[in-house]
Amino acid sequence: MPRMDDYLQALELGKQELKECDPDLLAGFADVPIESKGEGRTIFRIPFLGDTVNAGWPDFKFVSENTGKEPPVQQQILLIHYLQGAWASRGSRITGEWIAFQDLPDGRFYLDAFLRRAKLPLVQVFGERPEKLVEIAGAAYGAEPAGQGDYSVVVSALPLVPLALILWKGDDEFPPEGNILFDRSIDGLLSAEDVAWLSGMVVYPLAGMARGK
Repeated sequence: MPRMDDYLQALELGKQELKECDPDLLAGFADVPIESKGEGRTIFRIPFLGDTVNAGWPDFKFVSENTGKEPPVQQQILLIHYLQGAWASRGSRITGEWIAFQDLPDGRFYLDAFLRRAKLPLVQVFGERPEKLVEIAGAAYGAEPAGQGDYSVVVSALPLVPLALILWKGDDEFPPEGNILFDRSIDGLLSAEDVAWLSGMVVYPLAGMARGK
């Protein structure tokens, strides 16, 4: 299991790499708004799970607009990796083709983490009342209902990273089932490990809200 020092080192390495990127090109590739603050300072305004996270360039200090505080380190790393992926892919765009987690490069290696963090909690919390997923995800993330399964929504986790959360109702023979699908372009933006983390970041808050209702 990585230690906090490992996370901080990964975060710093990513920041150093992104400092060398042209900020206007990077913003275009990542599909995020950018603001110039003068004196060589630029702000990326990254839509992220119902929040906007401001990232300064060239230092890449992150601040959540919702809380006014730094996001957790794991979220910061994910945002750094998203920007790195957008730069490396030179503006990957959403394809509209959905794939399962195990179809990602190294997806089978991280499948257990994905199941524990995201798919199983999704089914455990919403399987018996799947209509709540549409209601709660819509309120939390502005998620749109989709046409898959019995109930489904599409969450725009990041500008180029939609996730489809899908539920099937149970019956006398079969228990409820669910899945999370990703646009095929995600493998050019995030690693399977990142996608497993991101999936948990999407599902855990929804599960917490559902338990509170």
